Amino acid sequence: MTSRRHLLQLLAATPAVLGGAAFAQTRRAASAAAVSPWPTRPLKILVGFPGGSTPDLAARAIAEPLARLLGQPVVVENKPGASGNIAADLMAKSTDQHTIGVLINGNLTVAKMLNPATPFDPAKDFAPLSLIGVAPLVLVTVGSANGTTPTELLLWARNLGDKGNYGTPGNGTVGHLGMELIKSKTGIAAAHVPFPGNPQVVNALLGGQLQLALLPPGLALPHVKTGKLKVVGITSPVRSSLVPELPTLRSADVFGADLEIWTAAAAPATLPKPIVARLSAALVEAIRAPDTRQRLLNAGWQAVGTAPEGLANRMRADTGLLGGIIQMRGITAAS
Repeated sequence: MTSRRHLLQLLAATPAVLGGAAFAQTRRAASAAAVSPWPTRPLKILVGFPGGSTPDLAARAIAEPLARLLGQPVVVENKPGASGNIAADLMAKSTDQHTIGVLINGNLTVAKMLNPATPFDPAKDFAPLSLIGVAPLVLVTVGSANGTTPTELLLWARNLGDKGNYGTPGNGTVGHLGMELIKSKTGIAAAHVPFPGNPQVVNALLGGQLQLALLPPGLALPHVKTGKLKVVGITSPVRSSLVPELPTLRSADVFGADLEIWTAAAAPATLPKPIVARLSAALVEAIRAPDTRQRLLNAGWQAVGTAPEGLANRMRADTGLLGGIIQMRGITAAS
């Protein structure tokens, strides 16, 4: 049997040498050899956060429909740690052609800018597959803040001066970078206090140790409804279908502070392009299915589903935005 290497060597010859019919036949044989059946075993989705986290829920929302479309089981495997970078690194180094990752903004954009020791480069080591879901962050104040409108609450926050504190789930997270962006646009001077996660941020807000925070809608709304927190606005440029009742920061004339959190699927950069194309198409179909859209909505995500180019464009745009904040404020993973 002719080996694939031999076929490729034959293709290096010119059609004139091989003869038209022989050349065409050789091309067809080489193509058949190059495109092997895929997937041949279960697909693994690595998630860099614990079970029950919003990225984990997004991965599990797409796993079942993706398995039906690909004809193989899809297994979600949690590898939490380093703000999702442990799972991202494992995925980037995978060579089995059956491992992908469900990652967040930071993993896919500014991970290496925040920490040069990060063992992967988002711009070089990932093959974008599809944007899964997006969500705004909600800028909240404590319930005792003076004011009710976004403009009044922003004035209260500015008047705190350097006596105010804001909390985030860690240095370099989107919540951290987003708050620094808002500070640059509003004159708020609150100091950053990092916590292990957003639940601890909420507890510190309710306990009076913090005055401000950017929170996912699902964590903010229950406490807004009881009056324990107040909403200044959401970070997306227009109202979100996730929280249609909440105003935007733009409604308080805070322009240029537009930001969303998002989760997306990516593969190792070494994954063959035909597999990337098939995976992306299957992901888009799975994400946009009505039942999946509802599951993502329940998990706090507005479903999207994009071609690889769409995700690549979003990665570049957010790298520019978040990278600008990092440089302007001198932020590092440890700062």
